[in-house]
Amino acid sequence: MPAVGPRQPCPCGSGRRYKACHGERTRPAPVLRPFQGRQDEPDLVALREFVPSATAPLTLSAEHLNAHPDHADRRIILGTLLPQAAPAVVRDDGEILLAMQTLVSGLDPAADLAGALLAALDAKPGTVVEGPPASALAAVEQLPGGLAELPRLADLLDPAPLEVTVHSGFTWWIPSSEGAEPNAEVAASLDRANATVVPTTRLESVPAAYWCNPGDRLHLRWALPLGSGGDGDGGGESSRALSSSRDLTEEALLDALARLSAAGQLSVGEGSRFVGSFRADGLVVPVWDLAPGADAESCEKPAAALWVALRETVADARALTPQERRVRAGVVGRTLTLR
Repeated sequence: MPAVGPRQPCPCGSGRRYKACHGERTRPAPVLRPFQGRQDEPDLVALREFVPSATAPLTLSAEHLNAHPDHADRRIILGTLLPQAAPAVVRDDGEILLAMQTLVSGLDPAADLAGALLAALDAKPGTVVEGPPASALAAVEQLPGGLAELPRLADLLDPAPLEVTVHSGFTWWIPSSEGAEPNAEVAASLDRANATVVPTTRLESVPAAYWCNPGDRLHLRWALPLGSGGDGDGGGESSRALSSSRDLTEEALLDALARLSAAGQLSVGEGSRFVGSFRADGLVVPVWDLAPGADAESCEKPAAALWVALRETVADARALTPQERRVRAGVVGRTLTLR
């Protein structure tokens, strides 16, 4: 087509302006729920967004191992953050550290993780995996099929949920098998990283709830599951425990939170106060201020009781009362979107 201005008639003869016809630039949209379909979606969101230091061992899927039997003996650890925010590191013994938190993210974090993991599996020992994310806009625009062509984390991993371990620092960066003390430069870097860690504990009685102590107030942050819809794997056991429907939506979850708040039951312990929520990677994460001195153990029973009440409330299909609607408006008004 000849070069024309954006406001001129499109040379195709449609009668529309060029910018609204063949001159329109369409860009692929970012994936709103990158970990949808994984049973551990809430924990993956938590590790990516607000847990400072945690790890979980990864197991490759049977399909991947059938295609790549040489990867069968590789040990892979998923971590929150690596030195210099690297996407992945291959240790001298071949062990792979894969990071949830990096400096730059593409359109689909699940595709970015898969790309970093595949690069690490093919890299030599002692390699730091660097480079732009696999789902960077420039890269995706070059693919005929767009994002659909990229492998995603769920394609590479066994579907079993992760076993998350929260750490008080980043000593897991250093291989325990080395035995020797790190040199002065590594030790200084580790000390700086450890100084930034907010004390955090994962509750045992409910899924994906994390107590934390940022210094001024104690908080509980709880990544709540949603259904995935359709005939897929669903949101996993935690989603099915929350609702018998695979189509549990954010709207239904907000309704349930409003009902419990109006009834004075939106509590995770004596003296706790619901202060709002944030939306991260497609999930709603309610946040509570806790009473001074409240530790993670003191939240276990109240959180378990709230989990039961939330499941029961989600199943209530009646319309909200005027009071509940007012409370719901306050809940929605205190919801921020991180990504």
